Amino acid sequence: MIPKSYRQVVLARRPPGEPAESDFRVEEVAMPVPGTNEVLVRVVYMSLDPYMRGRMREQASYAKPVGIGEVMEGGTVGEVVQSNNPAFKAGDVVEGRLGWREYGLSPGHNLRLIDRTLAPISTANGILGMPGMTAWFGLYEIGQPKPGETVVVSAASGAVGQTVGQLAKISGCRVVGIAGGAKKCAFVKDELGFDAVVDYKAGRLDADLQAACPNGIDVYFDNVGGTVTDAVIPLLNFWARVPLCGSISAYNAEKPEMGPRLLWPMVGRRVRMQGFIVSDFAPFFDPARRRMGDLVRSGLLKYKEDIVEGIERAPRAFIGLLRGENFGKLQVKLGPEPGK
Repeated sequence: MIPKSYRQVVLARRPPGEPAESDFRVEEVAMPVPGTNEVLVRVVYMSLDPYMRGRMREQASYAKPVGIGEVMEGGTVGEVVQSNNPAFKAGDVVEGRLGWREYGLSPGHNLRLIDRTLAPISTANGILGMPGMTAWFGLYEIGQPKPGETVVVSAASGAVGQTVGQLAKISGCRVVGIAGGAKKCAFVKDELGFDAVVDYKAGRLDADLQAACPNGIDVYFDNVGGTVTDAVIPLLNFWARVPLCGSISAYNAEKPEMGPRLLWPMVGRRVRMQGFIVSDFAPFFDPARRRMGDLVRSGLLKYKEDIVEGIERAPRAFIGLLRGENFGKLQVKLGPEPGK
């Protein structure tokens, strides 16, 4: 039975630095009735991702910011409960950008049917969703790894980083991860099979990275920026490639970090550094997703999820994500999976 109301999380205030729980507001609103071609979805898993911090700022970017009083943006996986759209029926499991809410109304064109035979449905927010596609296209289209090369990935235990490293191993590369804390480093090394891992919290980042990369670095997949990237740049080899995926170290900064910095090796070593947004490659998602689904089913590609329950816990979990407290792909579970 569909309830008469549901809860959603809206942006209450634009934080100047690190967000606080008071910057968000949980509201209860009336359940909408689907109109012509519209689909009503019960959200089961709601994704929390670092890019959402940028949406909280009122400044120009590749996407418009969330307005004060508007629902926080985000990817979701859910069950169709009502449909006036011939492409969907009640009981279908779909992925779409419905935001931080327990139910969402969609015109249908922004929903994707999920093949439940590929993997658990939560992976549509993770390894078979936006983070997985980010890893695949950032590594292969921009990083262009070759067998025998050294690939370094920062935030290596995160949703994107863990996938990048495994794909690079599958491609025959030597892979070095950078992560924070003994537990995350052990996961990256022992469970994901990276060749080496550097704990940036241990206080020996430069020396440990040099020791882990005796032959330099050919591909650096940058998820964090800041001092971690400062330690990587002097080790870049001739013709190295640097996919710029994120800069989580600066997302809560009240003022821009100093930069660009330490770029002196770039010219002489002919290093290519390129930023990208995963939606640039949207026309090619389906074949990449099928290939990654095969790798997941075969056990060659592993993933770790960090799931909290209840929409009221989303703000605190998101703040923890920006602090590096999550361990794996962070999601909020809002209700039971279909059929369970």
